[in-house]
Amino acid sequence: MPKTIKEERLRWVLPIINKEIKLIDAAKLCKYGKRTLERWVSNYKKSGEAGLEPQSTRPKTNPNETPIRIKEWIIEIRNREKQCALKTMWDLQDEGINIHFNTIQKIIKNEGLTRKYRTRKAKLDYVRIPLKKGEIVEIDVKFVPDPIDRKKYYQFTAIDCASRWRYLQAYENIDNVSSIAFLKELISVADFKIIAVKTDNGSIFTNRYLGYNRSSDPLNPRFHAFDILCNELEIPHYLIDPGKPAQNGKVERSHRTDQEKFYDENKFKSFEDLKRKMKIWNKKYNNTKHCGLNGKTPNEMLEILN
Repeated sequence: MPKTIKEERLRWVLPIINKEIKLIDAAKLCKYGKRTLERWVSNYKKSGEAGLEPQSTRPKTNPNETPIRIKEWIIEIRNREKQCALKTMWDLQDEGINIHFNTIQKIIKNEGLTRKYRTRKAKLDYVRIPLKKGEIVEIDVKFVPDPIDRKKYYQFTAIDCASRWRYLQAYENIDNVSSIAFLKELISVADFKIIAVKTDNGSIFTNRYLGYNRSSDPLNPRFHAFDILCNELEIPHYLIDPGKPAQNGKVERSHRTDQEKFYDENKFKSFEDLKRKMKIWNKKYNNTKHCGLNGKTPNEMLEILN
């Protein structure tokens, strides 16, 4: 007795091929019918025994399949904007196209356009307390990756934790003068009151871990210039724990976006060219939908939080 489907088909086809019996006579005995025998014989003549291997009966097309035009559009958006499936879904909705982000994610994955992470991060459920705009503004510095005319420049960044609204400015030096000038400029530019700021423990923001230990009178240390300005403006200055950049996570994450979508795609002829393009990029960032804001832009969140 045949043990496989292929052997069962050969049992009926070979006598017909070897002209031991006519197909019409075999069909009278075969439980599969004449049309099936004709198809098996035809496949055997074309491909030999391989033609009798069972094939998938899965439909070649799906009536609900995403049109190829939309697939190509999704791939184009992914290559151009390098954004996630959720943001792509919102962009398509603005164009009147409703497609679930899981479908977009599958298309991106099938095209090999997903980001390759070295480790899978554990997802933790945090209790998120709603913040008012300006309640905590994270401030940090990013080195401009490539020198301009053989000189290094620095990007100072401030981001409001509630609305994700950002302000960027480029400086020629990374020192106390630049940090103080940036804070004053931030206060003059922001449309909301800065209630508190949070920074890392860099020497341009604090001397808690350097100046205090070197002070001749540790009980009455000399305050840092940035802290003095914050006291004058009645703005509390919070510091993250040493070696814990995740506590300044929003500004750190925005720096990765700066690297991928601004510095990797632009060249700068001069310091003024850097400042001009940075201003344009920051305006675009504040008008970009964010997953953390459920599809709202930072500027829209500022209006909502009024």
